[in-house]
Amino acid sequence: MTNEADKFVVDVIYALPTQQKVISVSVLPGTSAIDIVRQSNMVSFFPEIDLETVKLGVFSNVVKHDQVILPGQRVEIYRPLIADPKDVRRRRADKAKDEGRANKVTGGRGS
Repeated sequence: MTNEADKFVVDVIYALPTQQKVISVSVLPGTSAIDIVRQSNMVSFFPEIDLETVKLGVFSNVVKHDQVILPGQRVEIYRPLIADPKDVRRRRADKAKDEGRANKVTGGRGS
């Protein structure tokens, strides 16, 4: 049986390019990541968060919504990517080739 003395604090983190929010929540052992996010009420500050589809993580590792959070961990709420990282790197490499900063055949750095 758990009681109030067993509770521990978990930080819930959400960040945008221009701002971030950290909310500390006191939870009982066995609480899932999504339940902690719900308890934090982060969606009242960022209504664009969809709790049904949002990706969550613990210290940069993606976790399932039902993952039990342990003392000392924090829950991170991830935003959807606005651009595919591979496409961004490809465009950057093509631009370097066009500007003469990279070899047009190998893509390596120019000398």
